[in-house]
Amino acid sequence: MSRLQKVNFSVRGQANVHCDGCNYLKSLAVRLSPLAVIYEFRLFAGDSIKIDKEVKALHYQFDWKLVLSGEYGQWIVEGLITTLKISAISIVLSLIVGTIIAVFRLSKFKPLEWFSLAYTEFFRNTPLLVQIFFWYFGSDAILPKAVNEWLYARDFEFAAGVISLTVYTSAFIAEEIRSGIFSIPRTQLEASRACGLSFIQAMRYVILPQAFRIIIPPLISQFLNLTKNSSLVMTIGVMELTYMARQIESYTFHGFEAFTISTVIYICISLIISLVVTQYNKHFLRTIKY
Repeated sequence: MSRLQKVNFSVRGQANVHCDGCNYLKSLAVRLSPLAVIYEFRLFAGDSIKIDKEVKALHYQFDWKLVLSGEYGQWIVEGLITTLKISAISIVLSLIVGTIIAVFRLSKFKPLEWFSLAYTEFFRNTPLLVQIFFWYFGSDAILPKAVNEWLYARDFEFAAGVISLTVYTSAFIAEEIRSGIFSIPRTQLEASRACGLSFIQAMRYVILPQAFRIIIPPLISQFLNLTKNSSLVMTIGVMELTYMARQIESYTFHGFEAFTISTVIYICISLIISLVVTQYNKHFLRTIKY
């Protein structure tokens, strides 16, 4: 049994710790050298500090009202609005870009096919956090000067987050759309071309509507992943929900409440996105029967 286990410690009787500790050190003074006594005293003082911290942890007071009301509650609302904005814009743009890349991949024009292949392989196989830093710190070298000046005059951090989320998610969406197109019988494309439609017209009016109907479940997963991945843009200063939760934790030391609320909000957003896309799939798209 260690020396601390011998101490009869309780929250109401903390004085027993100090009394038993003093008696313990007095007994050591008789048997050990002065240096050894000093060493034991440091060990005992360190253990006492640990005990005090554990006692304070046992007295943690939950304060949900502090986080949900006043200035901190407003921070949560502002972070939620920013998360919804960056997620909605990125979802729309990634769907558009992913569709274009998927059509390019099926084109017989080799430069477009090679470009789409390089695009999907590059952005699918690099971490999202690296891409966020890439667009944030490397935009000056990639984007035209006029575009950079336009972004700097507005919210550059928000724009960098949208760009990184868009290009990352669109690479995955492009592959899913391509898989959906391959699931459509090739005879439908041939029949469309025989009716006088161009390749783009056949894709727009015949193939893609059926492909989107098939890939609704994986698209929902990509939209949910994008919404959750939006929390990473806090690393470049975008004040979204996770950023605000961390700020509240820094100011109030009530991190459990702040991050619990943000977690519940993310769950609600994910469920709403699933419900909206499912209802769209149910009421606005036709059921395909072969």
